[in-house]
Amino acid sequence: MSNPIVKGFWDKPTGSWQYVFHDPDTMKGAIIDPVLDFDPLAGATSTKNAERLLDYVRETGIDLIWILDTHPHADHFSAAPWLKAQTGAQTAIGEKVTGVQVLWQGIYNLPDDFPKDGSQWDRLFPDGDEFMVGNVPVKVMFSPGHTLASITYVAGNAAFVHDTLMMPDSGSSRADFPGGSSAELYNSISAILALPEDTRVFVGHDYAPNREAACEASVAEHRASNIHWKDAPSEADYRAVRDARDATLALPKLMLAALQINIRGGRLPEPENNGSSYLKLPLNYFESR
Repeated sequence: MSNPIVKGFWDKPTGSWQYVFHDPDTMKGAIIDPVLDFDPLAGATSTKNAERLLDYVRETGIDLIWILDTHPHADHFSAAPWLKAQTGAQTAIGEKVTGVQVLWQGIYNLPDDFPKDGSQWDRLFPDGDEFMVGNVPVKVMFSPGHTLASITYVAGNAAFVHDTLMMPDSGSSRADFPGGSSAELYNSISAILALPEDTRVFVGHDYAPNREAACEASVAEHRASNIHWKDAPSEADYRAVRDARDATLALPKLMLAALQINIRGGRLPEPENNGSSYLKLPLNYFESR
């Protein structure tokens, strides 16, 4: 068995980290959480970020076999379908995505025939599922809290923890989105930080507070210095801090657009009779809750 070589790609406009990891022995590899660029003022999408990932894959000689999302993102569109079209690699996400589809179908008032079975992906991973990327073993950990569908990919000695943890100086991610739960987030973080101390933890976001953007810290570093975890908080204490912080946060600026794309697996809505796709936004929905 091997440990993966990991390359991170930061998208400054959304603060998102995207990853390519590969097995150095077989050169089999995977992409995690690729970003499809979106300009909300122009209503325009582009593939600048995805092309960066694809260029790296080709230049490095990686045989890409998976395009993996950790959850339906609220702050960027997934580029998984575009990358699949370029490479033929399979797409995957956690099986609980179907619950997110049902939830947001209601919020967007989408028609009854909107697919809610996760068929927009090639594979839906249950908790505890295992697969190989070359000689790198990958285990799926169900990690709800930030969303009800979030998963962590533990690939050898690397854990891709999506939006559960931030870098140690930023703590953890919010749990107030529809389907989120600070109690479940506490349990998910507990499970992640029970991994071996030398496990490399790769986060989904960094907003670079007064430093260069960073994406990696070990389990030991999180246990010792993560501002939401270093004092070994009880569930009640953690939830009090997390819930109080979440109450001060505005919605991500792309959330209402992004979820509409990402419950479709990163696809735009079907074009209308003029050939254009349109986003449907629920006005005043969250202000009324």
